[in-house]
Amino acid sequence: QVQLVESGGGLVQAGGSLRLSCADSGRTFSSRPMGWFRQAPGKERELVAAISWSGGSTSYADSVKGRFTISRDNAQNTVYLQMNDLKPEDTAVYYCAAKEAGRYAYWGRGTQVTVSS
Repeated sequence: QVQLVESGGGLVQAGGSLRLSCADSGRTFSSRPMGWFRQAPGKERELVAAISWSGGSTSYADSVKGRFTISRDNAQNTVYLQMNDLKPEDTAVYYCAAKEAGRYAYWGRGTQVTVSS
């Protein structure tokens, strides 16, 4: 069973950094592509970054390229999102998700990131 728990959110000033973590208590983490999404108030949920099961392939939304880095540690069943040079428009609830059969099927409960100007 996949159970995802995010941590690492908080309040940071513009230009600052945060590192989000997402731990999976299940046994299939290392075989699953993973993604980080975010949802700001009044906006749709968007895919921020994605990573293949091995970590060898990553992709990013244009809005975060060069500032955010997704990585994973399969030995620790954890995926990370390093966020640098944060901007007020990065304020959102951030969710991690795991793929199954080509779709994001499992979701964490989210962690709030607030960037003050």
